[in-house]
Amino acid sequence: MKHTRRTWVGAALLCLLAPSACGDADGAPPGLRTEVLATHPHDPAAFTQGLEIDGDVLYEGTGMVGRSGVRATARTDGAELARAEVPPPYFGEGVTRAGDTVWQITWQEGVAFARDPRTLAEKHRVRYDGEGWGLCARNGRLVMSDGSATLTFRDPVTFAPTGSVTLTDRTDARLNELDCAADGSVYANAWPTDEILRIDPDSGRVLAVIDASGLLTPAQRAGTDVLNGIAAIPGTDRFLITGKYWPSMFEVRFVPA
Repeated sequence: MKHTRRTWVGAALLCLLAPSACGDADGAPPGLRTEVLATHPHDPAAFTQGLEIDGDVLYEGTGMVGRSGVRATARTDGAELARAEVPPPYFGEGVTRAGDTVWQITWQEGVAFARDPRTLAEKHRVRYDGEGWGLCARNGRLVMSDGSATLTFRDPVTFAPTGSVTLTDRTDARLNELDCAADGSVYANAWPTDEILRIDPDSGRVLAVIDASGLLTPAQRAGTDVLNGIAAIPGTDRFLITGKYWPSMFEVRFVPA
């Protein structure tokens, strides 16, 4: 990210007004919380595994054997643009768009589906080692999680591994759904918590810990599963977040706790 004088002045002012936003004296990452700006309907039958915005299109991947799939909807009105099912025995996980391909990974089957971004039709499949949880794309590479504190980098065309990084703190974190932000950082749902970690993918340093609890009321939370799904809204400081079987999707901003 390019740092300007205005950036540093703004950061200094934020530290004075909200010290928690700049971390603790012992070097712990700052704590943030979600500020809800809007609430949108979400399919309560969707076991959300991946969420990503590309222009005016929202991609969502879902899991569970026999019910896994990926769909593309228009952000303006929620109209469905395309849908594809993932056949058994595959258990769908994270999705991301990289160029002319939407990649969708699977949990324990070691298979990634390369899809047409407009129709979501399968173009081909590739195999990989280990489990697949979350996936995002930025700056010519894919970033993938496997339920551990390690992120694996992959070639966006071949899906071949090109490197990895392990968190330098929060080493017991189980990184799940990912979003590669425009500033180069990676946001990761930490399974099975209501926390989202902002990560420097080059160093493995946790830059912030976001408390996303309390978005659903106790009554709404009944019958749902964990928070899982985060997508930056291009050109803004806002994100869409949701969870597995959640009835709502929230448009939020991350602010000092």
